[in-house]
Amino acid sequence: MKIIVSGSLAYDRIMDFPGYFSDHILPDKIHVLNICFQVDSMKEKFGGTAGNIAYALTLMGEKPVISAAIGHDYQRYFEGFARNEISTESIRIIEDDFTASAYITTDRADNQITGFHPGAMKHTSALDFDKLDPKDTILIVSPGNLDDMVNYPRACKIKDISYIFDPGQALPMLDAQDLIQAIEGCRILITNDYELELIMSKTGLDKKALLSRAGAIITTLGEMGSQLCTQEGEVRIPASKASLVVDPTGAGDSFRGGLISGLVQGKDIEQSARMGSVCASFSVECYGTQEYRFSPEKFNERLFISS
Repeated sequence: MKIIVSGSLAYDRIMDFPGYFSDHILPDKIHVLNICFQVDSMKEKFGGTAGNIAYALTLMGEKPVISAAIGHDYQRYFEGFARNEISTESIRIIEDDFTASAYITTDRADNQITGFHPGAMKHTSALDFDKLDPKDTILIVSPGNLDDMVNYPRACKIKDISYIFDPGQALPMLDAQDLIQAIEGCRILITNDYELELIMSKTGLDKKALLSRAGAIITTLGEMGSQLCTQEGEVRIPASKASLVVDPTGAGDSFRGGLISGLVQGKDIEQSARMGSVCASFSVECYGTQEYRFSPEKFNERLFISS
């Protein structure tokens, strides 16, 4: 089955400030703030929802197709994809803009200040739905270009293509009607608990009403696992135990990769969600969203323990 991953590609520039932001910000001068934090280090990591999910799917043995836009500085990212045997053929290159970039500075108390430049993400990925076989395609619509997030669910319904809707960080920019139409007919609505509350607040629909529009709702709960909600009832999926938690960033995208792999293998949604939890457990053991690895044997061992 062809797996299409629609979302973002980004460079994450991660910096560490050795002190505390609060020691250098004067509350009574916040209206004239002008400050520079000298950082100890900077690391560049590959990120973005599409890249992270595709990376997880590749570790699961799948061959995902990325539908996203990237800037003229794409070379380093494409080299990373080549090392991991991830196809770049469907990625749209925007020659007159930079790749989306997040500049993240973290202080000693784990407070963060982030600057984000969308760059190429402002452009649609221009996915050609006429080339897709509805019977052999699943698509995840994850946070990325807003037009794609609104239009791709519509196209999926017209073409009768199974899709997962994952609005995530884009929720503040999506209006109520766009959210409702995207959720209507999706195979799975997947969010964290805060995002689900935000959807209900924006749309005026409670969880029961959302479930009448989506095939299922999966709510990720961090270290508490996830909650699977279907017409048959609710099931708590426990978190798979990591050997060491180093960095939880990107664990949600890893969960989605494991989940989708289970679905295309013919597993039921509960089994697939458990596979998502195991994939996420490996993700948190490494610094960076596309740094972790596991063998099929290690994955199955952890899956067996967590079942």
